[in-house]
Amino acid sequence: MATFIKGDANILYVHDGTVYRPVACLTSNSLATAVEVLETATKCDAGVIVKTPGVFSYSISADGLYIDTGASGDVTKASHDWLLIKQQLKTVVTWKLDTGLADTANYFGTAIITSLNLDSPTNQENATFSATLDGSGTIATTDPIV
Repeated sequence: MATFIKGDANILYVHDGTVYRPVACLTSNSLATAVEVLETATKCDAGVIVKTPGVFSYSISADGLYIDTGASGDVTKASHDWLLIKQQLKTVVTWKLDTGLADTANYFGTAIITSLNLDSPTNQENATFSATLDGSGTIATTDPIV
């Protein structure tokens, strides 16, 4: 029988130099991977396109509620304010994705925060943020920090 993984089990973390901070109050996060397809047509195989795998790439997106993670807020989490500092400094961050899988505890990698959006609606609604991390290198199942 299949064991289904609940989305709540997949939590994105970003390393702060000492520990992994969970990205604050996530409403969703995703990991998208791709392999470039290289196409070749030659006279050896006239009329046939031969496809070979090219470069592997990935990106991570996250959406969450905006919380104060400064000195007077929750300093254990990474929200828009904390991520914005990393983005402005052009920091390559180390990330961890808790997968919820019994056999593979987590995925790890490094990335650049390429996009960060803050949405501040009216009518007493909570502010939200979204972030996109563009992966650099491979995705590992062992922690590169340890």
